[in-house]
Amino acid sequence: MAGTYSQLYVQIIFAVSGRENLIAESWKHLLNKYIAGIIEAKGQKSIIVNGTADHIHCFVGLKPSMAVSNLTRDIKNNSSKFINENNFLSGKFKWQEGYGAFSYSQSSIPNVYSYILNQEEYHKRNSFKNEYLELLNKFQIDFEPHYLFNWIE
Repeated sequence: MAGTYSQLYVQIIFAVSGRENLIAESWKHLLNKYIAGIIEAKGQKSIIVNGTADHIHCFVGLKPSMAVSNLTRDIKNNSSKFINENNFLSGKFKWQEGYGAFSYSQSSIPNVYSYILNQEEYHKRNSFKNEYLELLNKFQIDFEPHYLFNWIE
């Protein structure tokens, strides 16, 4: 009997609503771990989850039966519920609409892992807007600027 075999690696990026700096260092690690758990509970492989106070990167080994849009929806819904139920903030937390998803080869895993691991250092020299636009251009993705995240200038 023939089987289905695949090897798909996707980086998913999404931002805090209003691009506010709401993800605090005091609970960021718990959030990253929780998001990794969501990914694993959906039967996918969490390679690394990290980000900064205003956005998150998830690097995932994705099975072809899982749509990136469904996984991202579940990550955002469940993680915002986690943040709100734990009262990490005085107000209601939510993620901004939309996300970016970028695919990589297996040989890219170490570089993408390192890049996501070192987000804080990366953003000392480059804004999230520049980072996101660079990825869109690198992957030759046509986009309408007014449909991108709400940027903080």
